Formats: sequence, C-alpha cells, structure tokens
Amino acid sequence: MKKRLVYLLATIILFITEVLIALYVHDNFIRPYVGDAIVVIVIYTFVRILIPEKGRLLPLYIFLFAVVVEILQGIHIVNILGVADNRFLRTLIGDSFDIKDILCYGAGCILLWLYESKRKLINLIR
Repeated sequence: MKKRLVYLLATIILFITEVLIALYVHDNFIRPYVGDAIVVIVIYTFVRILIPEKGRLLPLYIFLFAVVVEILQGIHIVNILGVADNRFLRTLIGDSFDIKDILCYGAGCILLWLYESKRKLINLIR
C-alpha cells in the first residue's frame, strides 16, 4: 500500500509539472523535449499505482504505447475521432507527428529502465 501512495504522489506531482510546462513554458527545449520525456514517466508512475510490483518490461511497454500514440498523431487521429475542434482533447492526444518526440519518449523510458534496474539491485541486496 505504501508503494502505491508513493506512486500516486509522484503521478500527481509530475502531472502538475506537465500541465505547468504546457501552460507557461514557451521555449525551445523544456516544453518540447523535457515535457515529452516526463510524459512517459507520468504514465509509468500511474501504472505503478495499479501494479506496484513486477513489470520488468514496463518501460518498454510504455515506450511502445507512446510510439503508437505518436503514429496516430501522424495519421491525424483527432480528425478521425472528430475532436479536432476540442482544444483540450487535441492537446491531450496531440495532432502532429515528430520523430524527435519518439526520441524523447525513448530517453524517458531509458531513465525508467535505469530506475527499475537500480530498484531490483537494491531489492537483491536486502
């Protein structure tokens, strides 16, 4: 239960960080790159609320999910779903494909993999 609360708190903090970046940071680095790396970490912490243990390949699954979402952006899924006029949904889903986004998702997932590896090593030592 304690791990779930830690992941819940992390999810809330990271989500608020993402929203603040989206609303107030209009630069050429933090918003487009750091924000994309953080979004996969938000997804990770959210999934960990539900599944706090196991899931060794979770960073890989999250990366694959993010790539699928990016590809859907490339085929303009917001238009297909008929939500292109809804600013919130268009922002949430995204409406443009960018290979750099996939690289940022990969960087975030590598950080998650390193975290998972460290966490497993610490558990082995205990």
